[in-house]
This record gives sequence, structure tokens and C-alpha cells, in this order.
Amino acid sequence: TFSLGVCNGCQMMANLKELIPGAEHWPRFVRNISEQFEARFCLVEVTESPSLLLQEMAGSRLPIAVAHGEGRAEYRDERHQQDAIACLRYVDNQGAATEAYPANPNGSPSGNTGFTTSDGRVTIMMPHPERVYRRVQNSWFPEDIESDGLWLKLFTNAAASIV
Repeated sequence: TFSLGVCNGCQMMANLKELIPGAEHWPRFVRNISEQFEARFCLVEVTESPSLLLQEMAGSRLPIAVAHGEGRAEYRDERHQQDAIACLRYVDNQGAATEAYPANPNGSPSGNTGFTTSDGRVTIMMPHPERVYRRVQNSWFPEDIESDGLWLKLFTNAAASIV
């Protein structure tokens, strides 16, 4: 009924986009501009999209783990870049979408690092939300957050989509 591709899963699903309805404008993922493997925390913003997994998260700016050497989105052409449905993008400390290193660890255009299909049933992203779904997995967190991390919402949305 839905699927999530993270990191290598994102790359694989992007390469299979011809088989996924609504994914025809997705980019492929190529070597980071830094020419090196990037592993650290970055800040991303969840953008408005039909993604089932990111419902009620639009506008959130959240820290997330990255760990990849080939995470830069590369589009077939300008039309594909405009028509791809982005759902996640790297932002700087002021919350603006960025292509600047190190806030954008791979150099993806407009900071886009996650995409979804037109019906929201398939979502792909390069960062790793599964590595930071608990509060203790983050290096810092607000005191009012209990044991659940902010990314747990993605997984509770997944569970709600099954029912």
C-alpha cells in the first residue's frame, strides 16, 4: 500500500521510477559534490507534499542523520526538476533551503533530498530518519520531548496507513 526508500533504498527506487506510478520526474542520485562520504547530523525541512508518511509534518525543521557518498540529486532536465515532488530539503541555520556545504552535504539543487509520488504512497529520501526516532539518539533535544524523537511521527504515520 505504501513504501519508503532510505539511502540505498532511495537510490534503488529512484532507478526503478519507470515502474512506480507518479515517480517519472524523480532524479537519480550521484556522487556528492564534496567527492567524499558524508556522515553527520544535518537540518532538514519537511515540505508540503502528498506523502502518506510525512502527513502533519510539513513545515517541521528537524535534525537528521546523513551517511552517504552518492546523495546528490541529478535531474534529467529542468522540467523534471520543476515537476519532481520534493518532500524534504536541507536547510541552513536560518531555515532557508540551501545548496551550500556543509548544511547540504551532497550539493543537491534547492536542497531537495526527499521525494514522493503524486499519490503520496511512495516516499524516498537520502537522510536516515530511522537513526533518530528516539530522543536519546540525538545529541541535543528540547527538555519537553519525552522518549520519542521527532521522527517517530513518520513511523506512526506508516502504522496508521496500514489500518
